[in-house]
Amino acid sequence: MALFSHLNDIDLEKEVQTLSRELSALKRAVSKRGSAYYDGGREAAWDLYSDVADRFSDALPSIRKRARALETTARDHPATAATVGLVVLGLVATVIYSRRR
Repeated sequence: MALFSHLNDIDLEKEVQTLSRELSALKRAVSKRGSAYYDGGREAAWDLYSDVADRFSDALPSIRKRARALETTARDHPATAATVGLVVLGLVATVIYSRRR
């Protein structure tokens, strides 16, 4: 205690008050920065979503055309379509089952 013997109670109270004010100011600054980072992240996510939506809408006609061609092929060759479907289902089940272990 000899190290702090020159300080009295009034000095300690002033020091605590000063530190409390500084802590409050730091909390406000961190809060402002956090909200700024949140806003920036939200804007980046919105930009990414808009970009993906634009690309998807541009590719949608091509996807529909390929889906119609695939549907026609499946109608013309139902046994082949069923076999391919079962093989894909088996592969998916194998991947899921192997990840559980």
